[in-house]
Amino acid sequence: MDDFDVVVAGGGINGAGLARDLAGRGWRVLLAEADDLAAHTSSASTKLIHGGLRYLETWEFGLVAKALRERELLLRAAPHLIQPLRFVLPHAPGLRPAWMIRLGLFLYDHLARRELLPGSRGLRLSGTPLGAALRPEFTRGFEYSDGWVDDARLVVANAQDARARDAEVLTRCAVTEARRSAEHWDLTLAGGRRVRSRALANATGPWAERFLREQVRGADGRPLGGRSLRLVKGSHIVVAQRFAHDRAYIFQNPDGRILFAIPYQGRFTLIGTTDVELPAHDLPPNRAAISAEETAYLCEQASRYLAQAVTPADVLWSYAGVRPLLDDGGSASSATRDYLLEADTRGGAPLLNVWGGKLTTYRKLAEDGATQLGRLLGDDRPAWTHHALLPGGNLGEHGVDLTGFIAELQARHPEQPAALLSRLAHAYGSVAAELLARPAGDEIAPGLFERELRHLADHEWARSAEDVLWRRSKLGLHYTPAQQAAVARWLDAR
Repeated sequence: MDDFDVVVAGGGINGAGLARDLAGRGWRVLLAEADDLAAHTSSASTKLIHGGLRYLETWEFGLVAKALRERELLLRAAPHLIQPLRFVLPHAPGLRPAWMIRLGLFLYDHLARRELLPGSRGLRLSGTPLGAALRPEFTRGFEYSDGWVDDARLVVANAQDARARDAEVLTRCAVTEARRSAEHWDLTLAGGRRVRSRALANATGPWAERFLREQVRGADGRPLGGRSLRLVKGSHIVVAQRFAHDRAYIFQNPDGRILFAIPYQGRFTLIGTTDVELPAHDLPPNRAAISAEETAYLCEQASRYLAQAVTPADVLWSYAGVRPLLDDGGSASSATRDYLLEADTRGGAPLLNVWGGKLTTYRKLAEDGATQLGRLLGDDRPAWTHHALLPGGNLGEHGVDLTGFIAELQARHPEQPAALLSRLAHAYGSVAAELLARPAGDEIAPGLFERELRHLADHEWARSAEDVLWRRSKLGLHYTPAQQAAVARWLDAR
C-alpha cells in the first residue's frame, strides 16, 4: 500500500493548484480526479482573470482586492495562458449612473497594486470602431483592464507542475471510499487500488458535500456531514464574430446583472453568463447543459447592445458549468465568489474541505490550504508560489510579452504557418519550441500533427477527442465532424 502525506480529491483548478503547492513544499501528494482534468466547472468559466468589478456593488472590497492582486501575479506566472484584455462598458441611460461607474472604476484601479495593466478611462464611442459594433444609441462609455485565460489549460499547467514536483496525478480515477482512523486515512481508488494518507483534501467543487456524504467515513463507519452549497449554473454561447477589434464588452442588463461579449478563437464571440440556481435537492449534473431559456436570455441581452443582433439560430456552440457558491443569503448573481477552507480533525486524521472559490483566486486558495494542511500535519513549511512560473511561462528575454515570443518562433521556423505558431505559443508557451523540434509525423487534422497529439497523451493526460478538442484546445470549433472523427480514431488506436 502506497503512503502519502496528502491525497487531494478533485482535479479542477482548486485541486490542481492545491496539489501543486503541496508538492512544491515537499509533501508526498496524490491528486485523484474522477474524470478528466477540468472536465466540469473549471473549463466552463467566462475565461477571465479579473477582480470582479460588479462585486464592488455588494461591498466585497476584500475579495476584489485579493482577486486584483492575484490577477497581477497570474499574468506574470503564465503569460502564454493569461493575457491582458481591455473591456468597454457602454453607458446605458436609466441603469447605473455615470458617476457610480466612474467611482467603481477608480476603486478598481486602486484597490491593489497594478504594474502590467493600464487604468480605466472614459470613451467616446460614436464614430469609432468600438462604437460601430454597438447600436447607435450607445454614444459614450468607459474602458478598463482585466485578463483573459485559457481556463482548462491553466488547470493542466498546475497538474503538470505538481507532477514535476513528484506528485502523483491520476485522472479518471475517483476516490471511491475514504475511511478515517486516528492517524491516517485509508482510501480506495477506482479500480481497487488502496492507499494511505496522513490527510485528505476535499476539492471536488460542486460535489464536495456529496463526496463527504457518500465516499467519506469516520472511524465509526458513518458518513461525515458538511455544509450545504448553493449550486448555480452558468451558461455561455459562442456565435460568429460580432466585432473585429481586440476589445471585449461588458454590458449592463436591466435585471442588474452584467453580460460579457469577448473575442474568441479569432473568428467568434463568446457571450455569457447566466446565473441559474439549481434546486437544493438536485445533485450536480455530470454534464451541465444550457437551457433554451438561458440561450434566449443571452441572445436578448446581447442584442440590446450589439448592432448585429444575436438569435438562438446563430449559436454555434454552448457550454455550461455548475458553480459551488457559499450560501450568504442573497441572490444567485450576488452570492459571494470567495472561498472557505474548513479544517476537520474530529475523531482522527485531518480533513480539509474547500468550499466555493473563483478561478482568479485559486493560487491564493491553494497557498492558504497548503499552509493550513502543513500546520495540521505538524510542519509549517513556507509558501513558494507567489513568484513562481507555471510550465511554459518562461518566455526568456520576452518576459510577459507573448507577441515578442511568437515573433521569435516565426523567425526560427519560417517554414511553419504563422497561425500554427501562434496557436502553439498560446497553448504551450516556451514548450512550443520543444514541440517544434520533434518530428511532426502525420497531420491528423488541419494544423494538428501526431507530435502534438503524442505530447497531449503522454504529458497532459489527454485520452479522448473531447479532451483534446474541447479542453486542451478549442479546435473542435474549427474542425468539421469528419476532422474531429479523425482525431478520435487516432486516440482510440493509441
